[in-house]
Amino acid sequence: MTYKPSEPGQIDVLVTQILDQLEVVNNRDVLRHLLETAITIADSNFQRLDLKIASDSLRELANAFRVFEPYHLQRKITLFGSARTSPSDPTYEVAREVSRQLSKRGWMTVTGAGLGIMQAGLEGAGPEMSFGVNIKLPHEQFANHIIANDPKLVSMKYFFTRKLMLVKESHGFVVMPGGFGTLDESFEILTLIQTGKAVPAPVVLLDAEGGTYWHAWERFLKQEAISRGFISPPDQSLYLITHDVNEAVDEIVDFYRNYHSLRFVGNKLIVRTNFCVTDEELAQLNENFSDICLEGEINKVDATPQEVADNDYLSLFRLSLTFNQVSHGRLRSFINALNRLPSAIEPGIVTAGEASGS
Repeated sequence: MTYKPSEPGQIDVLVTQILDQLEVVNNRDVLRHLLETAITIADSNFQRLDLKIASDSLRELANAFRVFEPYHLQRKITLFGSARTSPSDPTYEVAREVSRQLSKRGWMTVTGAGLGIMQAGLEGAGPEMSFGVNIKLPHEQFANHIIANDPKLVSMKYFFTRKLMLVKESHGFVVMPGGFGTLDESFEILTLIQTGKAVPAPVVLLDAEGGTYWHAWERFLKQEAISRGFISPPDQSLYLITHDVNEAVDEIVDFYRNYHSLRFVGNKLIVRTNFCVTDEELAQLNENFSDICLEGEINKVDATPQEVADNDYLSLFRLSLTFNQVSHGRLRSFINALNRLPSAIEPGIVTAGEASGS
């Protein structure tokens, strides 16, 4: 039988047959949308370049998903910074040391796989705790010797697919001084978190002792953006500026001391914690953070039916609130408060899977 994609119902029939032949059960609805989109494109008059962009980006993402999948439960940081930083620059050793200390705490390091700060970070983490997401450029960027022949290296044609993987796979970010690329990456991370397009995560802007890079950056923000109302003052809580490697490591690791993860279920934000919040602590949280609730209060709840269906960290404790979807800087402060509660006993070094019992 010949199928004409433009005929009503034919795409649905064809996609159903493909899924049945492949015996697809898991995530069938998502794969259906994926195949329907591909078939719809085949019936279009898009330019060849448009089709190549769609094809190449999907192929790049599929390859990256495959590389990262075996490690999806392990905590990771992404380290950003200049490819032009020389080994004699003090920031080189700082980048190496922060990754080394985090690797001792069980965290893997993801970098752009190039030279400079990226190489320093992978030297500190060591090959077993390193990932590289390289960008193919006609000059300057090639995989450093730490990750060049490692199966945990991904090479990408497009900056947007590369940046997606550098953000998607990480539970925290360390940004060292750098040029246009580093500034682009740091602003994008903060934009994604500040708008709720990325889940909350610790962002450390790290420099060597005596360095002025990030203080000058913040001075510009305060004088030219915050003072004019372009950035809300609470959003300054989305990042930490420091010259202290130990403080940087604590900022990353302690973010998950009590807070574990979150998800939306309908209009409710479910915040999952490693330890049970006491009634007295909950009352204090409601008093201090009523402004982030669109309506009602913050409540202790059991796992929702949707979470149960997805087997989504069912052993963890939960808080529920109707988040106003705007105050992401204040949401970060709320997470900080959760981590400072007396009930949040030091959980030790655990992976996400160990913390959840899944």
